[in-house]
Amino acid sequence: MVVNARPAAGGGRWVEISPERLKGWLDGFYGRHDGATENGLTLTGASNGDTATLHPPPGLDAVADVDSLLAGVSRPPRVGLLLARKGALAVGVVDGTHVSTSKVERFYVQGRTAAGGWSQQRYARRRDNQASAAAQKAADLVARVLLPALPDLAALVCGGDRSMVDAVLVDRRLEPLVALRHPHLLDTPEPRLEVLRDAAVAARRVRIHLVP
Repeated sequence: MVVNARPAAGGGRWVEISPERLKGWLDGFYGRHDGATENGLTLTGASNGDTATLHPPPGLDAVADVDSLLAGVSRPPRVGLLLARKGALAVGVVDGTHVSTSKVERFYVQGRTAAGGWSQQRYARRRDNQASAAAQKAADLVARVLLPALPDLAALVCGGDRSMVDAVLVDRRLEPLVALRHPHLLDTPEPRLEVLRDAAVAARRVRIHLVP
């Protein structure tokens, strides 16, 4: 199944394919282009030079060719999942598409105020303090859930608000997880258990850059 097709910076478009549909999508690409050549994870259509560059899911970064990718997605690795937005966090360990361990939490962070002058400064300081406290509590939860599973994790997949994720991961205890962080940030709504489960499915998809 093709999902979330969207324009790509610099040209072309991104599509995402569920692992179960990847082989069928590849067969379709070959069929539409009267065959194709393979150079690592890049396919080039024989009829018009269209290209499809496949990006493996988190935890399969060492995959270097299409056959290895097909084998890898059939045995998805264990990954950690961290979703964060202002005032909310969801963290879990994912085996395949199953969230085996998880924790979801909300934190109070005051919204912005329209007041000016001294009042605005006071609210801003309070809001910053609340955001810092939320990030610290979030880091505690991430450490509690993910660090015990660290030896078996192939990657850390993050989603939500990048600045909030970064604020959580500055905690020195989480440095081993930062080393596993996958560069692609999942686009997710406010973290909840249902959102965490949906993100576990999304994390397995193969991202493909199509040109044109």
